[in-house]
Order: sequence, then structure tokens, then C-alpha cells
Amino acid sequence: MAVFGKTTQEQASVAIESETPKVLCGSYANGILRKPRITEKAYSMNAQNRYVFEVSDSASKPQIKRAVESVYGVHVVSVNTVSLPSRVRRFGRAMGRKSGVKKAMVEIKEGESLTLFQAGM
Repeated sequence: MAVFGKTTQEQASVAIESETPKVLCGSYANGILRKPRITEKAYSMNAQNRYVFEVSDSASKPQIKRAVESVYGVHVVSVNTVSLPSRVRRFGRAMGRKSGVKKAMVEIKEGESLTLFQAGM
């Protein structure tokens, strides 16, 4: 038994646990994917198996890919991102800022689709 810390057996188990790949749980994926972006342009992109999501500002393309695959159970082919800047807007006399957003355009494997984006939801 170690005097000041973990035993060698406990250290070995911690090292093995840190090497195992992490599976995304719903709460982690919800931290990355904020909401689907439903606009006319996004609807027209659905014909090419491309879907648009608002994502966290710190999310990377591999994180977005894993989150979409785990939440919706589809295979992602590619991810494109764009960060929209915040804009100054006028609210009556007062001036304010509309917050910026990061969008992710996700291309799904041919033959798969997301039921979330079908008309009449």
C-alpha cells in the first residue's frame, strides 16, 4: 500500500480507463448541438442530404460529427462550419447586439435521412 497516494494496482486501472475510447452520451452531445437551423435555405439543402445545426462556439468538426452520429444514428460524410459574427441591432431607441452563432452543415451518407427535418413537423 502506498503511503501518500494510490497503489500501483489502482494507478494501472486508472491508466487503462483513460485509454478506452469515450462514447458520447446525450448530455455531452447536447452540449455540442444546440438546435437544428430550420430556414428555407436549410430545407433546400435537405435534398442533397445536408442538414444545418447551430452548434457550440468551441465545437470542432470531429466533435460535431460524433455528436450527430450518436444522437441521430446516421453516418456523417462531411462537416462544414461557419461562424456568424454578432451584429448591432436597434430595439426602438436603444441599440443592442444580436449574439453571433456557429453553424455546422452536416452531410449524411446517401440513403439516410433525419426525420426531424421533414415537412409538417
